[in-house]
Amino acid sequence: MVSYASSPITRWLQRTHGFWFALYATIIGFSLYTCIYAFRKAFPVATFDGMSYWGISYKVWLVTFQVIGYALSKFAGIKIISELKPTSRAIGILWMASVAGVAWLFFAIVPPPYNIIFLLINGFPLGLVWGMIFGYLEGRRYTEVLGAGLSVSFIFSAGLAKSVGGFIMRDWGVSEMWMPFVTASVFFIPLLIFLWLLDKLPPPSMLDEELRTKRQPMDKFDRKTFVSNFWPGIVLFTLAYMLLTAFRDFRDNFTSDVWKTLGYIDSPEIFTATEIPIAIAVLIVMGSIMVIKNNKIALMVNHIIILFGMILIGLSTFLFEQKIVSPPVWMILIGLGLYLGYVPFNSILFDRLLATFKYIGTVGFLIYVADAFGYLGSIGVLFFKEFGYADVSWLDFFISGGYTISIIGSVLILGSITYFHWKHKDWQKV
Repeated sequence: MVSYASSPITRWLQRTHGFWFALYATIIGFSLYTCIYAFRKAFPVATFDGMSYWGISYKVWLVTFQVIGYALSKFAGIKIISELKPTSRAIGILWMASVAGVAWLFFAIVPPPYNIIFLLINGFPLGLVWGMIFGYLEGRRYTEVLGAGLSVSFIFSAGLAKSVGGFIMRDWGVSEMWMPFVTASVFFIPLLIFLWLLDKLPPPSMLDEELRTKRQPMDKFDRKTFVSNFWPGIVLFTLAYMLLTAFRDFRDNFTSDVWKTLGYIDSPEIFTATEIPIAIAVLIVMGSIMVIKNNKIALMVNHIIILFGMILIGLSTFLFEQKIVSPPVWMILIGLGLYLGYVPFNSILFDRLLATFKYIGTVGFLIYVADAFGYLGSIGVLFFKEFGYADVSWLDFFISGGYTISIIGSVLILGSITYFHWKHKDWQKV
């Protein structure tokens, strides 16, 4: 990659108005992660009807192994991402995407059920990419906008990846086995372009560090010290995030099955159509927090937004069951509530947490702690459904999950708000 000193793009970004910097970084981060997502989330559009092994449906095996790979990468990422040097981000992203793409090639070549293992190989490297990309964006005075733009990419891209995968199968005649590799191949060249452009971002300025605290890698001692200082809050928001991750992963992986139950068959465009308004709404809400200069207030506002999202999930599900809203409106509302809760955890909540307590470290550590346990929760839900409620339809299970996350998640977030409010008062006395 070109060094900062020799790159005209980097020099322009250092001199330009903040608006243009934020616009550039937001668009490039959004576009890059959209490409990355095509390597992960195209395959759920395939239903693999009639395929099962050892009493478990083939698709559940695939989803489970990919999530296991993702969960393992999050535990590994607690160390890898928190210690990663800025100069290693770009090559790391390229290697992770390449391994994930090759995994899909072998998935297509090797016959089932032996190809299931390649979902784990696909999931592990992709689980490390988020922290590498967000490392470019954290610790800046525009991080709310940058983080929101990056985060909404997985709202939009989840629908886009499934839509592209659906069109590839329907219009190109590609089989369910080859579709994930073909989809990843379509996005590979754009991925290289956006990665090159993202790597041109200059490091945070002195003003950024003054407003948001200096960011640097955290070694083992730093991580232990942070956890010992904030463990009650970490436990509360990690449990809440486990619920959000499990629900979001279930929605991503089995949306096609839910839509099929609702009567929307052979409509690939429905995935993108329902996600675009969610992405726009979340981007506006999250980006607007940038105007809040007081980090403590912004931290509390982030909690309130998450709480509102939890409540909206349950409320929209109730309205759907009462036939007050249509299935597409319900999916939009439940998705909006889900991502209003989920997005802050992946970017701005932890960024403001470090800034509030003036703690020198990296957001990547916190994200990967939450993600590691979040994906354990996702695996647990998959097995809970398959072994405890195999006869329950995907739609009914999805509805029950909506009520569960709404009630329990709201209690946990209220606990987190209370803890960090009083913790900050005590912290100021020290």
